[in-house]
Amino acid sequence: MSDAFSLENLRTRMHKSIDAMKNDLAGLRTGRASASLLDPIHVDAYGSATPLNQVATVSVPEPRMLSVQVWDRSMASAVEKAIRESGLGLNPIAEGALIRVPLPELNEERRRELSKVAHQYAEQARVAVRHVRRDGMDILRKLEKDGEMSQDDARVNSDKVQKATDEAIAEIDAMVAHKEQEIMQV
Repeated sequence: MSDAFSLENLRTRMHKSIDAMKNDLAGLRTGRASASLLDPIHVDAYGSATPLNQVATVSVPEPRMLSVQVWDRSMASAVEKAIRESGLGLNPIAEGALIRVPLPELNEERRRELSKVAHQYAEQARVAVRHVRRDGMDILRKLEKDGEMSQDDARVNSDKVQKATDEAIAEIDAMVAHKEQEIMQV
């Protein structure tokens, strides 16, 4: 941990947590096919977990269908298995090196499950933001204790850290509310 206090550095770290949540949310289905839906999937390829987009091309030929063109034909069954076991409720159909992934209609129960997953992603992001806040407060306490920062400066900076935290969490809450609305829309 660095002894130098930087509010910008803390804000950057908070926004990285928000960006990670954005990527997670992009992978949640909303009833329309999206190539980013398969982004979180990793394939057991060449002895390691490899992101799907590094072994295949994902395209959207129709609104309710994804098409996965596997580059190495021998990887097709591993890709199909990874999609099937991803927890996204998808049932891929392999046709050689091409895998078709029809998107079933979302029923009410499935929408609620997806909404819960979105809330889990949001909670993970909130926890990450709070960790960044804690790190910033620890640095401020240490600087104050070591006499490198006055008590008043430490208090002013801790208020700024708290304000940045509140803004980041408000942004997370707004994003998850929007995503939930998108998911529940029939």
